[in-house]
Amino acid sequence: MAWFKRTEKGIQTATEDKKDVPKGLWYKSPTGKIVDAEELAKNLWVSPEDGFHVRIGSKEYFEILFDNNEFKELDTNMTSKDSLGFIDSKKYSERLKDAMDKTKLKDAVRTGVGKSKGKDLVVCCMDFAFIGGSMGAVVGEKIARGIDYSIKNKIPFLMISKSGGARMMEAAYSLMQLAKTSAKLAQLADAKIPYISLCTDPTTGGTTASYAMLGDINIAEPGALIGFAGPRVVKDTTGKDLPEGFQTSEFVLEHGFLDFITPRKELKDKLNLYIDLIQNQPIR
Repeated sequence: MAWFKRTEKGIQTATEDKKDVPKGLWYKSPTGKIVDAEELAKNLWVSPEDGFHVRIGSKEYFEILFDNNEFKELDTNMTSKDSLGFIDSKKYSERLKDAMDKTKLKDAVRTGVGKSKGKDLVVCCMDFAFIGGSMGAVVGEKIARGIDYSIKNKIPFLMISKSGGARMMEAAYSLMQLAKTSAKLAQLADAKIPYISLCTDPTTGGTTASYAMLGDINIAEPGALIGFAGPRVVKDTTGKDLPEGFQTSEFVLEHGFLDFITPRKELKDKLNLYIDLIQNQPIR
C-alpha cells in the first residue's frame, strides 16, 4: 500500500530491514561514462561507452585466455620473506600479511598453464592489487620457473605486466630480478620458444627495464601507462612540459617500443595468431 494511504501513523522500519542499493552495480570510467557493472564484466571489463580498459587482475585474464577457464596454477604457495627486517610506516612482514588477507593472493604474480584456442600456453600474470604489482624475489622466481616450464615442455610463454616497479622493501633483492628474468628469457630464446609480452596499465619501473620489453612481440592494451619513471618524475627532472599522451601505449607504439596495440576483446585471437605465425603453423 502506498505511504499516503497508510491507516497507521508513525510506521518505522528497523535499520536491519532497510534495503540499501548494493555496492558495485555501476562503474564510472575516467571520462565520466556510467556503465552497469554486470554489462562491464560481460564486455571483458572494457567500457562499451568509451572503450576504456578497466584495470583487472590474473583471475580475469585467465578467464579471458584459457579455454573454459581451465588451467593448472604453478607454485601456488610461494610467498615473500622479510629478509631485511624492513620497516617504513609499518613492518614489511605486516604489509605482506595485510596484502594477502585483502587480495587473497600470495604475491604479485600468478602462473597458469592451460589450453588457449586448443593449444598449450604458459601465462605469468601480475596483480596490481598486491602491493602495486611490485616486483620482489617471489615475482622474479615465479616468472623464472614459468619460463623453465615453457622450456621443458616447449610451450609458448606469455607475460602480462602490470606493475609499479621494483619492491623497495626488498631493496637489492628486488633489483636482482631484472637480471634473473632477463637471463631466463635469453634461455627461452635459445630454445626457440615464442615469448609474447603484454603491457597493461601500468607497466613501469624495473618491470619495463627488464622482461616487459624483451618479447619476441611486445603488445599492449589501449591507453595503458608504459614507461620507466612516471610522467610527474620525468617532468620534474627535465623541467619541461611533456608531449600530449606521453607514456600511453599509443605514444609508445608511435615511438617504436611496441609492435601492436590489442584491444582486450581481440587479445585471445591476436595472441594465438602471433604464436601460429612465429611458429610457422596453420592459423587457428
